[in-house]
Amino acid sequence: MLRDYKVVIGLAPTRRDFFPKPEDALENKKKMMPVLREIFAGIHDVEVVDIDWLNEEGMLSDMADVPKVEKHFKEAGVDAVFMPHCNFGQEEVVAKLGKLMDKPFLLWGPRDEAPQGEMGRRLTDTQCGIFATGKALLRYGVTFTYIENCWLDDPLLKQSIEEFVRVVAVVKEFKNLRIGQISLRPRQFQSVIINEDELLEKFGVEIIPINAVEILSTFDSVMENQKDDIARVMKETSDAMDVSATPEEEQRKLAALELSILSVARKYNCTAMASECWSVYRSNLGVGGCYVFGSLSEKGLPVSCETDVHGAVTSAMLAAAARGESPVFLADVTVRHPTNDNAELLWHCGPFPKSLAKDPSKRKLMRSQGHWELKGGDITVLRFDAIGGKYTVFGGEAVGTDGPVTNGNYIWIETTDWVKWEKKLVCGPYIHHVAGIHGKYLSVIEEACRYINGLTPDFV
Repeated sequence: MLRDYKVVIGLAPTRRDFFPKPEDALENKKKMMPVLREIFAGIHDVEVVDIDWLNEEGMLSDMADVPKVEKHFKEAGVDAVFMPHCNFGQEEVVAKLGKLMDKPFLLWGPRDEAPQGEMGRRLTDTQCGIFATGKALLRYGVTFTYIENCWLDDPLLKQSIEEFVRVVAVVKEFKNLRIGQISLRPRQFQSVIINEDELLEKFGVEIIPINAVEILSTFDSVMENQKDDIARVMKETSDAMDVSATPEEEQRKLAALELSILSVARKYNCTAMASECWSVYRSNLGVGGCYVFGSLSEKGLPVSCETDVHGAVTSAMLAAAARGESPVFLADVTVRHPTNDNAELLWHCGPFPKSLAKDPSKRKLMRSQGHWELKGGDITVLRFDAIGGKYTVFGGEAVGTDGPVTNGNYIWIETTDWVKWEKKLVCGPYIHHVAGIHGKYLSVIEEACRYINGLTPDFV
């Protein structure tokens, strides 16, 4: 993987200052923290930054300590804040820290034990405090994610924390997007027109223009100076698929093109790429970019065809939601299934990652394009787009299904109501390009949109 999706969580347990009893909150914390640490330890590329150093209890309850925790978290580069309530909690410190950090925020507390003794003494009143904290966070304008008040051993807790980590990864990725734009869009493709100024002003998304001359000159340098790297990439391809229809020199050029795009992406610290693919490569190099785009997407650098910048943004969002567990692919929404009214063909001329092939033994490389059907299973489909300055993200979940064989890369997907999908895609502001990924990530994207001002989910 070229990308990592590391997430740093600032973990700051909180308690009320004097009632319920602090010692009961401490006992509650001693039960909670091992469970929470175990959950985070089971999620790859997650670092936890705690506040055990703050005081003997390692809990935040005093407003005077908020600046100390803020400084500690910011110096540690935390991407999100989690403030589990060990009892009623201290809503003023929670809201203040949330406001100062301005990061995705997770709110949760464990269910309270039954009242004890003849007087029915309640030890924690955690749920009660969460109600108060929610209002305080809203009053401070802090967007937060809430996990249902549940027992420590409830599977919901682990599931919800894992989903929150994915949400944080999407938000972090989106707010640091740098899209490398290689050459111009095809003249006929008005559908991929973007407003670069809006993307920067609204979301901080940077578009890095890369003219064809730079790619071609980089290609010449790679061909001359990186023969061992070219051989390595060629072997990756030939070991994975049938390349008998592709002359060796074409294979060499495809490998060099992959290394060239990667080199330029690294040079400009690009998150994803949107590349012209109709003429630049074929006219100047004698090869196409299709297979190369899929190979780079598989390695963690999503590349969209036809200079589709919004497609690259969409792909980066989905890749972050999956946190590298499955590669993303950019597809044309092409034709309806001939016999299944709720099924549709997702297709493109050959830029899908090879690891997604339904039958690896049938993978072929021809005319610089990959040729194989994708495996089935759950598929999340997404499209970030805009019209009139209003940005929305279309989303839907489907499953792979059987359908007629076609060329290039493809998968037939079945929806619960294709007509609803079609109406949204046509009436917009969307186009025929969508990003797809294996797995169910719509809830992650929906929650991430709450942290991205100006972006509205528009799901089927």
